[in-house]
Amino acid sequence: MELSVYNIAGKDTGKKVTLSDEVFGIVPNEHVVYLDVKQYLANQRQGTHKAKERAEVSRSTRKIKKQKGTGGARAGSMKSPLMKGGGRIFGPRPRDYHFKLNKKVKSLARQSALAAKAQSGDIAILDTVSFDTPKTKAYLAMLKALSLDNTKSLLITNDVDKNVVLSGRNVPKAKVSNAADVNTYDLVNASKLLITVDAIQKIESTFSK
Repeated sequence: MELSVYNIAGKDTGKKVTLSDEVFGIVPNEHVVYLDVKQYLANQRQGTHKAKERAEVSRSTRKIKKQKGTGGARAGSMKSPLMKGGGRIFGPRPRDYHFKLNKKVKSLARQSALAAKAQSGDIAILDTVSFDTPKTKAYLAMLKALSLDNTKSLLITNDVDKNVVLSGRNVPKAKVSNAADVNTYDLVNASKLLITVDAIQKIESTFSK
């Protein structure tokens, strides 16, 4: 697959990049993508939720009414979940939502997400992205030049560029990552991927090992 290379002004540089079929030409495996995204979201959960159950609420322990002769059901405690202010039945308890995925599964998930974006035409190649100083306005201008100012985008660079990261940090619907740290969730969550030429090379070398 051959794609044109653009600069940050949105102009075609005349260069072309051929995406490796070994990486971007595979049949995407939707199930492993689902598993990796599920793990990513599960790992974001703190799991600190807690509700007091019957044994934990602080209420009177006296018997509410006599056992028989009232015509109603028996009631022996204000801690009962049936009473207002009583404990909760099977309430949430603190727990760990983390679960393990094999490295090969996670690698295939990222590769599948990249292949799906390439095959749907949602990848744009940039020659290079750099700013002299951190400036949100400059990042917004780049997105506008590429007609992506109202699109959820993910910029993938070869290395961490502090000025680029800080410039894009406060831009709604935009995220910046580098080729080594990009995850499946960010790839799937973005409507359009912006990838620099050197980042493409790094991604292809990573999956070609």
